[in-house]
Amino acid sequence: MLKVSMIRNPWLAFAHDLIWVPVAVWAAFWLRFNLEGVPSYYMQSVHLLIAVSLPLQLIVFWYFGLYRGVWRFASLPDLVRIGQAVAIGTFLTFLAIFIWDRLAGVPRSVLVLYPVILALGLALPRLFYRWLKDRSLHLSRVRPRALIIGAGSAGEQLVRELLKSGPYAAVGFLDDAGRRQGQELHGVRVIGRLEELPKVLKSYAVEVVLLAIPSAPRQLVKQVNEQCRMLGIPCRTLPSLAELADGRVAVSQLREVTIEDVLGREAVSLDDAAIAAFITGKCVMVTGAGGSIGSELCRQVRRAGAAKLVMVEHSEFNLYSIEQELREGEGAMPAGSCVPLLGDVRDADRMCWIFETYRPQVLFHAAAYKHVPLVEENPAEGTRTNLHGTAQMADLSVEFGVEKMVLVSTDKAVNPANVMGATKRAAEIYCQNLAVRSKATAFITTRFGNVLGSAGSVVPKFRKQIADGGPVTVTHPDMTRYFMTIPEAVSLILQAGAMGEGGEIFVLDMGEPVKIVDLAEQMIRLSGFTPGVDIAIEFTGLRPGEKMYEELFHDAEALQPTHHAKIMLARSRVVDWDEFTAQVRQLREACTRRELGEVRRLLKVLVPEFKPDEPKPDEPQPDEPQPDETSPLNTH
Repeated sequence: MLKVSMIRNPWLAFAHDLIWVPVAVWAAFWLRFNLEGVPSYYMQSVHLLIAVSLPLQLIVFWYFGLYRGVWRFASLPDLVRIGQAVAIGTFLTFLAIFIWDRLAGVPRSVLVLYPVILALGLALPRLFYRWLKDRSLHLSRVRPRALIIGAGSAGEQLVRELLKSGPYAAVGFLDDAGRRQGQELHGVRVIGRLEELPKVLKSYAVEVVLLAIPSAPRQLVKQVNEQCRMLGIPCRTLPSLAELADGRVAVSQLREVTIEDVLGREAVSLDDAAIAAFITGKCVMVTGAGGSIGSELCRQVRRAGAAKLVMVEHSEFNLYSIEQELREGEGAMPAGSCVPLLGDVRDADRMCWIFETYRPQVLFHAAAYKHVPLVEENPAEGTRTNLHGTAQMADLSVEFGVEKMVLVSTDKAVNPANVMGATKRAAEIYCQNLAVRSKATAFITTRFGNVLGSAGSVVPKFRKQIADGGPVTVTHPDMTRYFMTIPEAVSLILQAGAMGEGGEIFVLDMGEPVKIVDLAEQMIRLSGFTPGVDIAIEFTGLRPGEKMYEELFHDAEALQPTHHAKIMLARSRVVDWDEFTAQVRQLREACTRRELGEVRRLLKVLVPEFKPDEPKPDEPQPDEPQPDETSPLNTH
């Protein structure tokens, strides 16, 4: 058998096709005369046809790229190119002979037989070689038997990848669509419905289940994973539709089912046209661009067609990571359209230079200190970043004519019990009241709860604790939080930004709150362990500034629906602007002097609903030497 490396040699393939041209001519004449031999008076026509067709046909073959493909992976596009090359080459050949002698010695049946034989001669060896290599590959190694859930387009692409060189051997599909029952995709049959999963797993000796439904409901993912777990069979899944932004499916994208898959919600319907009109062709600036929300904003802004993306980030490594991601691979931004800028939103000179140099039209402000206990321990730094940094970005947006500034806020800003929430609430009030005084710049606030998998969420912490063998620590058995996935949160931020006209606080629908202890138990089960048996759960008590539950809106905000089912509108709080800004200046001065008690007092003045914990007896006083209040967390 020829080696793959030999078939990759274009000269070998060229010689193969060269031989088939005269063979096809002779075969066409032999078939015309019923295999009894070609009469002597037709021999001159045979030789003429070979002489004319060889150069013309081979020139056309080379033009259509028949020698760029590898026989090992011959496919439909290769067959199409062969058909086109044969058709055009045949037309040119017979046209030349017609001009020479009006096809006087060429039987009319040869005009049909010749191209058919030539096309078969070129295509069949290629397909046969691929079949031999696929068969030998499948027989040469033992691969785990895989059952694929979902016989849709993603399932079809997945099984095609598996048949090429995948790590699994597909034994069948399960799909609830009645029309697909008994059908085959690439030789792999649909053998039943999802309700038959336990029976099929046993009767077909399945060793791994592959969930190939990117839009699968979370309950289905949870159900399939739980059934597989009970039978000791691993379950792998394709990413969600939000993650499969390019629409392509590959075996390399299969991964274990995660807490995001079973805890996330259904896919959000977006007004893509409105988002495109909001972003396409504009210079968009993202602060906190290396954080969980900021980096996903950069990805989705790129996909929405921004002309220039200005990424501002305090962390050098985080900025480098997102810059490399956006500049590499498919969909990479052109040179010069992706601008990474190191900078702190509190640095007035740096921010002013950035606005003056790049003149952003849209600003997504995601930079913030968001870790509740750390900000509680460092209230001056948290206030300087979350409130004064935001106020500075808002003022610069007005000064440099930004069309829209979208503030990324948090549910912790509602009836805040901690400094982090109070600073974010004060920032909301600042932006919404500045919106009334700005005719050119629209200020829009988006407020939502926790995002799964962010740097500051409990999910990475729980994963590490489970990997270490436990225990998993939960503050209180009744503590609840709202959760959504990062891509969903950012999609709704873009949607709210497109909808907003200025002054709105958009509240993202977070669904039902989740008990943290339930989250911990699900993550333990997803890791293949039993809660309380293999991995213990311990309750540690509330930390400073933590609440038992979070709220998405204040009672006085009069929440109203919008035309998007997942986005609600909260009424803004109107303040005396001069008095409010004077208090903000006083708070800035208190932060500079590190008067921590005064910082908390002034936050209470700015945000009357703020109910902070009592100061610690040993809390440093303003006249005592203060430690440097720094923190690595400067991204939302």
